[in-house]
Amino acid sequence: MKAAVFDRFGPAAEVLSVRGVPEPTPGRGEVLVRMLASPINPSDLLYTEGQYGLRPTLPATPGFEGVGVVEASGGGLLGWFRKGKRVAVVNDGVGNWGEYTVAKARQVIPVPAGLPDDQAACFFVNPTTALVMTRHVLQVPSGDWLLQTAAGSNLGKMVIRLGRKYGFRTVNVVRRAEQAEELKQLGADAVLVSDDGPVAERVGELTGGGVRYALDPVGGTTGAEAVASLAAGGRCLLYGLLSGEPVPVDPRFLITGSKRVEGFWLADWVKAQRVPTLLRLFREVGRLIADGTLRSDISATYPLDRIGDAVRHAASGAKGGKVLVRLGSLS
Repeated sequence: MKAAVFDRFGPAAEVLSVRGVPEPTPGRGEVLVRMLASPINPSDLLYTEGQYGLRPTLPATPGFEGVGVVEASGGGLLGWFRKGKRVAVVNDGVGNWGEYTVAKARQVIPVPAGLPDDQAACFFVNPTTALVMTRHVLQVPSGDWLLQTAAGSNLGKMVIRLGRKYGFRTVNVVRRAEQAEELKQLGADAVLVSDDGPVAERVGELTGGGVRYALDPVGGTTGAEAVASLAAGGRCLLYGLLSGEPVPVDPRFLITGSKRVEGFWLADWVKAQRVPTLLRLFREVGRLIADGTLRSDISATYPLDRIGDAVRHAASGAKGGKVLVRLGSLS
């Protein structure tokens, strides 16, 4: 079978190549999946650079999520039930950027028949992260304010739509002024351009003293501004490091008002949940993708043989949405 493979760490466009590799064999509790499509997420690019939370043994294949069809089970009741089903594949082992992959049976999620492959491919990382952070971890109440940075991203837009659906208000920080009008039309309550002045000061004026909830995937000075925007009792979730820089935080600011800064990694959160909880969660995610709340915008789709072009496109910012790698026939 063909797969995208890297033998050394570095920028994905430089280290990835498509080559023939042995088809993987599922062990007990695992399933073999014929892959259809997989998105390119920032985590995938960090993975090839050796900068992600999981560091693979080389050679390795990237791709943490995607959609495919379960072809075989290595044993176990759950794997047997998954055979023949189209599933969203969450993979932290073999990698999804190949014609076939192996994953744990509990990490493949049957998707509704009416959900297109491109949306099913993006089922897990962004939609589930957005929903879990806002509704399960922070539990943002209706009417309250939530601040988010990198608000023009796919996940940022999902948070805005979740706010409209569940009644919480969003303050959205972006880098470019042209993003502001688009986000307002989407339902953003307020949009702040980071270069227009101190974010925390403007948030305080807008909200009457700061926000109780904040999300930051950027780090660096942007993350510091998100933390500085917290009101007394506020919580900020750090869930990414797009800037590659640590967040400078003054402990005195956190101590006063008992504010909290926490890390969030979806993979860790999921591992701590019971199977019935995850089944309910994934059904909810499916409904919210179907009604458009957690829809993923798709910028472009590339065949596996053009993986270099695909990762270059994704690394350039991929304006307009996610970049997909096509691994089989898309519906």
